[in-house]
Amino acid sequence: MKISRKIAGALALSAAAAVVLAGCTSRNETGGETAAPGATGGATGGAGAEDITIAFVPKLQGIPYFEAMNTGGQQAAEELGFEWLYQGPTTADAAAQADIVRSFIQQGVDVLFVAPNDPNSMAPLLQEAQDAGIHVATTDTDAPDSVREVFVNQASVEGIGQALTDTLLEAMGGSGKYAIVSCGETAANLNAWIEVQEEYTASQYPDAEIVDVVYAGEDQAMATQMATDLMNSNPDLTGLVGECTSSAPGVAQAVEDAGRIGEVFTVGLGTPQSMLPYLESGSSSGSILWDVEALGYLTGWAGVQLANDGDLGDLSGVDNEALSQVEYDEASGVLLLGPPTVFTAENAGDYDY
Repeated sequence: MKISRKIAGALALSAAAAVVLAGCTSRNETGGETAAPGATGGATGGAGAEDITIAFVPKLQGIPYFEAMNTGGQQAAEELGFEWLYQGPTTADAAAQADIVRSFIQQGVDVLFVAPNDPNSMAPLLQEAQDAGIHVATTDTDAPDSVREVFVNQASVEGIGQALTDTLLEAMGGSGKYAIVSCGETAANLNAWIEVQEEYTASQYPDAEIVDVVYAGEDQAMATQMATDLMNSNPDLTGLVGECTSSAPGVAQAVEDAGRIGEVFTVGLGTPQSMLPYLESGSSSGSILWDVEALGYLTGWAGVQLANDGDLGDLSGVDNEALSQVEYDEASGVLLLGPPTVFTAENAGDYDY
């Protein structure tokens, strides 16, 4: 099952009224450094899609999650005819990410999407981009106190936090102690999910307790070490959550290394292919995520809508399985992909990222 092929057809229908579906696209096939687009800056008004340059700056380049988003963005560019640029830092570093954002501002892209490592420090840069006539938006991770025009959100905060909790506590038998290995300490999305997990655990699972939250950056090896340390310092620990796509396989690896499959249960936010071995071995009880390529495609589509002053709420053409639950809330400026998916050993192999 190639989910990405379903995405392309439906969103192309949705954008047909607003853009010209002709022209070629220049894209970064390898995820390496991008060349200057050579486009003029500022909003394009009613320009055809072939005249639009959309840049996306992820938290971290080179990990499967953001590479899958890049694939989705590339597919949108192929279908809709715009130019897609993708470049992120090689470590989850806010300062390095800021340098890339400044580069895209100087290049004069038409639309700039960022998944900020630090929303607060990114906000002034988004203002700078907007002052330069660039449409600014966030995707995957929000900067709610910024001038961003839209946040392309993968799933609701409540949906993710509750799905993580329910999946883990079902494996744990509804009770016990667990810990969370998160990633960036300032990442708004991760912190919002953790807050939901804390409140939901307290209200729905009175016999369960979160004993610690630690931060491994976007470093899988560090997540494995932190999970190992948590098990050693808490002998009665029976659950671990990997709060991002590097810590999810990291905590499962720690359980395997310790020989504690069936004693310590893990869940996380991991890409299907990276989690499949752990789901099959039983070191992970479930991976909570969403169609990441669809998120990238929706990001590209939203960029075209912004550049053309289009209606982000006009999603009448999105009528396929992968995107059937996309919603736009004008008041908050959030374009929501839909509810999260629980990947298991039975369905993770159906996805190619």
